[in-house]
Amino acid sequence: MADEKTPMPLSPDLENDPVSKESGAPPENVLKHANDADEAMKAFEGHEGEVLVMDEATNKRLLRKIDLNILPLLCVIYGLNYLDKTTLSYASVMGIKKDINLVGDDYQWLGSMFYFGYLAWEYPTNRLLQRLPLAKYSSFCIIMWGLVLCCMAAVKNYSGALAVRFFLGIFESAVTPGFALFTSQWYTKKEQGTRIGIWFSFNGFAQIFGGLVAYGIAVGTARHGSSIAPWKIIFLVTGLLTVAIGCLFLFFVPDNQLNARWLSKEDRRLAIERVRINQQGIGNKHFKLYQLKEALLDPLTWAFAFYACTADIPNGGISNFFSQLIVSFGYTAEQSLLYGTPGGVIEIVSLITSGYLGDRFGNRILISTSGLIISIIGMILIVALPLSNDGGRLAGYYLTQSSPTAFVALLSLVSSNVAGYTKKTTVAAIYLMSYCAGNIIGPQTFRPKDAPRYVPAEITIICCWAACLVDLVFIWWYCKRQNNKKAVFRAQLHYRKLENQEWLDLTDRENPEFVYTL
Repeated sequence: MADEKTPMPLSPDLENDPVSKESGAPPENVLKHANDADEAMKAFEGHEGEVLVMDEATNKRLLRKIDLNILPLLCVIYGLNYLDKTTLSYASVMGIKKDINLVGDDYQWLGSMFYFGYLAWEYPTNRLLQRLPLAKYSSFCIIMWGLVLCCMAAVKNYSGALAVRFFLGIFESAVTPGFALFTSQWYTKKEQGTRIGIWFSFNGFAQIFGGLVAYGIAVGTARHGSSIAPWKIIFLVTGLLTVAIGCLFLFFVPDNQLNARWLSKEDRRLAIERVRINQQGIGNKHFKLYQLKEALLDPLTWAFAFYACTADIPNGGISNFFSQLIVSFGYTAEQSLLYGTPGGVIEIVSLITSGYLGDRFGNRILISTSGLIISIIGMILIVALPLSNDGGRLAGYYLTQSSPTAFVALLSLVSSNVAGYTKKTTVAAIYLMSYCAGNIIGPQTFRPKDAPRYVPAEITIICCWAACLVDLVFIWWYCKRQNNKKAVFRAQLHYRKLENQEWLDLTDRENPEFVYTL
């Protein structure tokens, strides 16, 4: 027929599998993959043909309940996740180097060893997050990492510290991908950027809290003495606190909407219905090889990976060396613990503001670049200002703490823009493995011979952040281009979707209804 439209290819699958011109049936690959649906389908068994009405008041009521029961624990635990990683930085100016005989590059390798453990276990832990009950496995990892951190207080030498840091990385590797899965389960795409920005911003709260606690311990033990070294106290305090919060997480946080004790049976179905718009569902425990292959061939996967690796070379250096960096500005070790805390305020404000504005204006990617630009300005101040300008260089350090905005925006896009549970966990694993690679490299750029200015490391940081800006523009362009292709595909005369297509565990590329968040 003369008025029939030619399908616009969306992916290798859809390109060879257009909508049937005779019946208007969905693409064959959609039908082929529709037989292993999402967990969300269980909520609608026995309710075929029933239409759930979700008015605005009900939606707001559910959102408030979800925020109240899920978000606070995500926030506190993610703050502890950052605090537990950076206790080593506090310990570095509290006597650990002398007590366990760290020499040469030993401290740099202690910083990197955490990420070797993280890297080694990241893909297995993502498979376990998919296969096992999400909240229960996450709780196990939280409690175990708290216990492992306590063990750091018992180390006597460099090799023991290396072993503890490696296992700490193993157990903490479940937190970020797990929390991204929680966010995609419970929140709509328009809500995810803000929520991830909020719980990630607790890195900043942890920086404030950790700095004040470390300062109090350092000053208190200096004045009154203690039976154990102050750096051991900081590991015990943060480790035991993590264990306690992990137990609360186990009791209060459900694996998904289907077993949420704080929701009625009807509200559980409504909580699932409200995320239908995501075109993702709430989870599928079966490994799907075709989704793994698609993840490995998707350009977005590797654009995300490039960003994570490149952006976290600066992060790996700064997070392990910020106390020593502040000391290099001319402050004492105790002052460095206290003066590091305002950086946490900058991180909190920048992450929450970027997340909110990104969702408010529907453009997380480009808005998130503002944090990188501010951070580049801050690092230029550190490099360019003379050693005598302590205040100016310290202000530059504070500005660098806005750098996580784009990393968090992309993490939210793993939640929002990657569909198919096997594909989502695979992309999350690759993203965070790349994050590990950057954090392993990062501490090695801060060489002892470059102290006190560390200029080569600082120039490396500026170059990395500049490259990240280019990558972000590419990701924005690619997502916009895919949305335009999908819109043309859906506009075909004979196109139609399947009933409950949202719950079929289709990937973002094979589902014509899926729209990428910018």
